[in-house]
Amino acid sequence: MKRTIFIFTILIVAILTLFQLSKYTIISGDTKIEMIIGVIAIVFFVIGVYMNKRSLHRKRLPEGSIDHKKIKELGLSKRECEVLNQIATGRSNQEIAEKLFVSESTVKTHVSNILMKLDVKRRTQAVQKAKELQIIAF
Repeated sequence: MKRTIFIFTILIVAILTLFQLSKYTIISGDTKIEMIIGVIAIVFFVIGVYMNKRSLHRKRLPEGSIDHKKIKELGLSKRECEVLNQIATGRSNQEIAEKLFVSESTVKTHVSNILMKLDVKRRTQAVQKAKELQIIAF
């Protein structure tokens, strides 16, 4: 999170610097406004390509594989993982209970534990975070 804020801060400073530079060139009458806009566009294109390449080269597990080490770190039980996978498919508590042959209150307990262990408030946030952590197959 801090890294993202830092990157956006740098981008905002770059924009402000470019605007100040363009203001001085317009006042002096040396260049046309089209040239300034073109330079700004090229600079941000290069920044976008650089950020895209960096994000593509992050070390990730192969698509569809599950990080079992992360599951252990979070302390998720096997049953909680099964419930989390069922949540990811969009099933309700009652449907999950029928599928896993447990009571609905047991499913609610598992969902509550999952939300607490993933430090989220909603089921959709839990699925999103589980995908980011690669603890569910998607």
